[in-house]
Amino acid sequence: MQHNLMRNTAICSVIFAMAAIGIILYLSAGKVITISNVAQDEVQKSDARSENEKETQARMLTFVLGTSNTSYLRIPLPKECKAEDIVIENHYMDQELCILVSGAKEEFYVENAISGNRETVEQGSYEPDGDGVKLRFQLTGVFEYRTILENSDLYVSFLSPREMYDKIVVIDPACGGMNQGYAEGGLLEKDINLKIAQKLKEKLDKTDIKAYYTRMDDVNPEEESRVTLANAAKADMYIRIQVDAAEDDSVYGTTAVYNDDYFIPGFGSVELADMLEREVVTSIKGKALGLCEAGAEDYALRYVTIPAATIKVGCITNKQEAILLGREEYYDRIATGIYNAILKIYEERT
Repeated sequence: MQHNLMRNTAICSVIFAMAAIGIILYLSAGKVITISNVAQDEVQKSDARSENEKETQARMLTFVLGTSNTSYLRIPLPKECKAEDIVIENHYMDQELCILVSGAKEEFYVENAISGNRETVEQGSYEPDGDGVKLRFQLTGVFEYRTILENSDLYVSFLSPREMYDKIVVIDPACGGMNQGYAEGGLLEKDINLKIAQKLKEKLDKTDIKAYYTRMDDVNPEEESRVTLANAAKADMYIRIQVDAAEDDSVYGTTAVYNDDYFIPGFGSVELADMLEREVVTSIKGKALGLCEAGAEDYALRYVTIPAATIKVGCITNKQEAILLGREEYYDRIATGIYNAILKIYEERT
């Protein structure tokens, strides 16, 4: 009896081991990896090449109708490609997704087509980039994405920002590039606006609020592109950061500008402007100059169709305020004020 029991136990152990090995082999053959360590905040292209150089090197990708997964865009990869060989950049201001595949050759994408669902993709191109190939997908709008690496295919699904996030804000540091904005005593408005936005990003990155930025370096997106981002993302609010100036150099303080054309019961541009001014003034212990309606020069405020306001953080023409506007610590205090305003708005709306 004991001998039979031992024999049966041995047989069961062998069967279990074989089944386990089979499962392991199956999973390893169809290994699914989610690409998570990717850049989701590349707001604009950093490619400094001329348009002629880009056109010379870029070639169009071939798309075919796929049947394996119609909810994803399927991108073939070289067999030796691993998750760490893939870098993804979401250039949402340009409505473009870039995928750098290290170690890939251009010939691979001559021979292998992209398949699957391309409803959100207008066109695609590829070009050499360092030791690999960069794939560029021009999208039909502002999208987030999820990715899965399975065998030698990268599956990309595109989602609207609202499908990914419950809380969305758009931060717009005005000016940039050749547009310096106001300048006084070596200070440039474009730099001040950007530094405040960078301080604000550090704070918002620690929350569950998704923030889109019209710029994070010294570029000057078209006003239409700034408006498009805010409207396409269906953000809860749009906040523009600017510096003020006055003919009378004794004038100083903080102003908020709003456009009340797009009325939203309970919370609109006026309420946003009021909260921004109050919180920034409290944070910097400054002076409030009050709210004012958007004028013809406030293009973005007039065309953004969500609650929108500009916070003018100080007068660069006032000598004392200009000194403050040149200090890193002051940028952080302004950013804290904007941050507190955003948090309070969400608290009041829940």
